[in-house]
Amino acid sequence: MDRMTSLDTDRVPDPAPAVSGRGVSTARLADIAAQASVSEATVSRVLNGKAGVASATRQKVLAALDVLGYDRPVRLRQRSAGLVGLVIPELTNPIFPAFAQVIEQSLSGYGYTPVLGTQMPGGATEDELVDQLVERGVTGIIFLSGLHADLSSDPARYDRLAGRGVPFVLVNGYNEAVAAPFVSPDDRAAARIAVRHLTDLGHQRIGLAVGPARFVPAARKAEGFARALEETGAQGEVRHTLFTVEGGHAAAGALLDAGCTGIVCGSDLMALGVVRAARERGLDVPRRLSVVGYDDSELIAFTDPPLTTVRQPVRAMANAAVQTLLEEIGGSPVPHAEFVFQPELVVRASTAAAR
Repeated sequence: MDRMTSLDTDRVPDPAPAVSGRGVSTARLADIAAQASVSEATVSRVLNGKAGVASATRQKVLAALDVLGYDRPVRLRQRSAGLVGLVIPELTNPIFPAFAQVIEQSLSGYGYTPVLGTQMPGGATEDELVDQLVERGVTGIIFLSGLHADLSSDPARYDRLAGRGVPFVLVNGYNEAVAAPFVSPDDRAAARIAVRHLTDLGHQRIGLAVGPARFVPAARKAEGFARALEETGAQGEVRHTLFTVEGGHAAAGALLDAGCTGIVCGSDLMALGVVRAARERGLDVPRRLSVVGYDDSELIAFTDPPLTTVRQPVRAMANAAVQTLLEEIGGSPVPHAEFVFQPELVVRASTAAAR
């Protein structure tokens, strides 16, 4: 059987008991209706392109077609409302593909075609990607953790982009020198939540492993960490390193030498590096060392041990970025301000009471 199967809806009465398709003899409307949690009559109306179905319901039916492996009928294939660029720093950190997936799904739901631009070592720079996107005629761009988050970079590049008449939204990393809408998690609150969790467990010497201080999210986490130490009376150590497994591993050595029994990390990948460093020293996690990550990226719940982490509100932030950009594209200017979303602590098995 072909993985993708067509639905011949020209032979579908309204409502119809079944749909004939290439690769299957009889594909019941009930299967599609069950997948979409709607009635068979509703599925039939969508497949036959009839009016009277809410947009959200129509999207659920189309999603069910995709999940079940059917091509969409020609009449249901939307013409693109335009191209929208999405610039991300990398694909190796799972939080970035998670953002990209939600943003692309949201854009597609509004009829826009997403164009992904990824910065890779030795590859195109952010400025080069922007030039390529503008040359392709994108109607707007969403930047995720781009150069706007690096306070050592020149913010004038975004002024030049605005001068070219391209609306854009910036995610993760507020920069007051850039006149644009920003969507951010509350990084200060994330660090405070993590520290309070550890002090509630009895930890009194806590480390922070976080990225370079020139990046806004890292600087804000360090600020929140310092504030939480003041509030709880705990002692702490901060190590700025790379937002990678190797960075977490390197920071863990210094923090363990400083006597930390709990370590807060700037990313889930860093937390995995901390766990690895602890095990190399024969320290059990969480019995001898508690570790808290940040992001709650996919599969983190299945690490060994399952990682306690601060969840970044990816879906809410991604949808807000798309909505904000579409407002700008539609000629309704959005305030050039920062829209801040609250993180959430997810407790799993990498933290425990201090010994």
